[in-house]
Amino acid sequence: MKYNKDFAMSLVSAAMHKGASAAEVMMIESSEFSVGVRLGEVEKLKDSASSHLGLRVLWEGRQAALSTSDFSKDALEQLVRDAVELAQMTSVDNQLCLPEPSEFAKDWPDLALYDKEIAEMPTDKKIALGLDVEKAAKNTDPRIINFDGGGFDTACRSVIMANSLGFVGSYESSACSLAIVPIAAENGKMQQDYWYDNKRKISSLESPESIGRRAAERAVRKLGAKKVKTQQVPIVFDQRVATSLLGDIFQAISGDAIMRKSSFLVGKLEEKIASDLLTVIDDGRIASSLGSRPFDSDGLPTQKTIVIDKGKLNSYLLNTYTAKKLGLKSTGNATRGLSGPPSVTCNNFFIEAGKFSPKDIISSVKNGFFVTDLMGFGVNIVTGDYSRGASGMWIENGELTFPVEEVTIAGNLKEMLKEIEMVGNDLDFRDRISAPTLKIEKMIVSGE
Repeated sequence: MKYNKDFAMSLVSAAMHKGASAAEVMMIESSEFSVGVRLGEVEKLKDSASSHLGLRVLWEGRQAALSTSDFSKDALEQLVRDAVELAQMTSVDNQLCLPEPSEFAKDWPDLALYDKEIAEMPTDKKIALGLDVEKAAKNTDPRIINFDGGGFDTACRSVIMANSLGFVGSYESSACSLAIVPIAAENGKMQQDYWYDNKRKISSLESPESIGRRAAERAVRKLGAKKVKTQQVPIVFDQRVATSLLGDIFQAISGDAIMRKSSFLVGKLEEKIASDLLTVIDDGRIASSLGSRPFDSDGLPTQKTIVIDKGKLNSYLLNTYTAKKLGLKSTGNATRGLSGPPSVTCNNFFIEAGKFSPKDIISSVKNGFFVTDLMGFGVNIVTGDYSRGASGMWIENGELTFPVEEVTIAGNLKEMLKEIEMVGNDLDFRDRISAPTLKIEKMIVSGE
């Protein structure tokens, strides 16, 4: 990294000299590459590098946070002055503070977050991966006639963080992703779907052939989709949709929502809120995983937190600020943009795998709906009410029979969590939020 820890600490010292009661600097240096392909041609190409820093200052229970990409002496001096002056104009919040020095991360294991091969990969090889995934999708089925996006992306990042209580930490990370969105056509009707993979290391990435084939198969199986009559039936969420459901759970257990009392899980710690089959974990220390990092944006060590243990709500996810507001302890889940205060994020947030294969789960349904896509935003985290547009495959006598579209699935998260009947064994850490296939006892499918 061009700028080092001493440089970060010099800015902290400058802010303290200007009168801040506490100060924190975060510096990020990144390089990004993206190639978009369509019909065998490179449609867009991006290759960029940037350096940014954010300064957050506290002044007698007030705070301000500013950022810049101008590292000149004059610009940084102005940044420090502006931050301290702005902090003095904001409202007082007595819970605003840095963590106790004893809580800071002091050492951390090698989490294998950086892949030198990604950083050194030639541009022609990156472009070839994007073209190969599209070619694989097109060759899977003659009904694949077009594409609505796809390609290969990489990112490498260096992070340095320092504050006025003596914490200084840094780490490097990398990531790569490969995706394709094929369009299938038959009898004048078109459908599209996608498949992708994200990984820290290029050697772990799913092959272009596999991603292209799966994306094409998902698009083709949607052809001839129709509505079904309104009814109450078992629902099976595939991996991708189950991940969306888990994202809703995160919103409900985030310290930000709990602190504002805007979640149906307020006051539910130590209570049974879900099926015995549901265990939800947040773990920032899984080697090579996309949500792993040695410390959070408060400078605290990341950790493994069992959020829901066999249906019982064990913990919320908290940063230092929300923990203080709630009289609890941070779980190492702070995040922040360079120009804003810390908020709460998940690290590697996942549903623990069960014992059933997706085929076993589908076979258990006599009449029901296998949901492969969700549309719209119809989840109320305050009440738990859940209503989303959906498409997928209808299940009859344990078999996928015909594609379904233009229907809505509805229920309430409070009941949905308790009515999880089967959990799949197909957990795959493809993103920071990951889930296996899930079966829910019943939901309303609204169609004709």
